[in-house]
Amino acid sequence: MAYVPAQLSKVTGGVGGPSIWHYKGTDIHTDVDATDFFSDGFDKGMKVSDIVFCVKTSATIGATLHSVQTVTTGGAATISPAILA
Repeated sequence: MAYVPAQLSKVTGGVGGPSIWHYKGTDIHTDVDATDFFSDGFDKGMKVSDIVFCVKTSATIGATLHSVQTVTTGGAATISPAILA
């Protein structure tokens, strides 16, 4: 599936600490962790080390946890593969 900017929202952001993001959609976790998936990550304010909760809303409903790995200046953000405990 394709990234839908309206489905990414910042939950909270601490001063000097990482922000927490929530993304919901029909995308599987191996799609959302593709390089530059969040095409407007820089514009939305994503930073390296921010936390991203991804919630899948169809078929096999579930959630995964990721961290922001890269953000290109004026461009996209890439998150880590799902973090498993």
